[in-house]
Amino acid sequence: MKDHTWTELTPRLLVVPLGATEQHGPHLPFTVDTEIAVALCESLARQRNDVVVAPALPYGSSGEHAGFPGTLSIGQEATETVLVELGRSAGAFAGVLLVCAHGGNAGPLGRAVAKLRYEGRSVRAWSPRGPSEDSHAGRTETSVMLALRPEAVRLDKLETGNTTPLPDLIDPLRAGGVRAVSPNGVLGDPFGANAKEGREILHGWGKSLLNSVAALAADVMM
Repeated sequence: MKDHTWTELTPRLLVVPLGATEQHGPHLPFTVDTEIAVALCESLARQRNDVVVAPALPYGSSGEHAGFPGTLSIGQEATETVLVELGRSAGAFAGVLLVCAHGGNAGPLGRAVAKLRYEGRSVRAWSPRGPSEDSHAGRTETSVMLALRPEAVRLDKLETGNTTPLPDLIDPLRAGGVRAVSPNGVLGDPFGANAKEGREILHGWGKSLLNSVAALAADVMM
């Protein structure tokens, strides 16, 4: 949308990148989730001319990272409200796809989509998947950032974090936040991360997103 005026927006699928502003260990910037969501949406738009990309939402539900300086969170209730109101305002588009690269948004995102669909709106959500033992600032996200913006990765500050699968950490994480289960903020092991692997991960996620949009186009979205 940044390159369009209102007179140029023929009915197309609106894809909205959803991210977060939160710590990603000692070696990655606060903007990782937002940058990944934007990259995936822009890649999709290059492959489909019936897609338009909205400005990213760089804040979400990141309360689990509150124990680390710099994390900015609007909480679950506000995130849900923002997404619902965005969906309601997008009636000029053929549909809305919320592309979310922050796992902490899953709850409010799911509730928002359910509410909007109950209201009869063409709204869906999609999120990239990764290993449960490498869910935050580990090898996956570090590799992806090395592919997207290598100058933002502090390779001299790599540290292994807690590599316990996320399902086994969820109770103590919810009770005490990420800091309670990983003092350095990493859930995974970033050592061995590389740009080639990052490009492969992005390709796989991009292919999954493209296939999802193709399926939606055959439904009621387009």
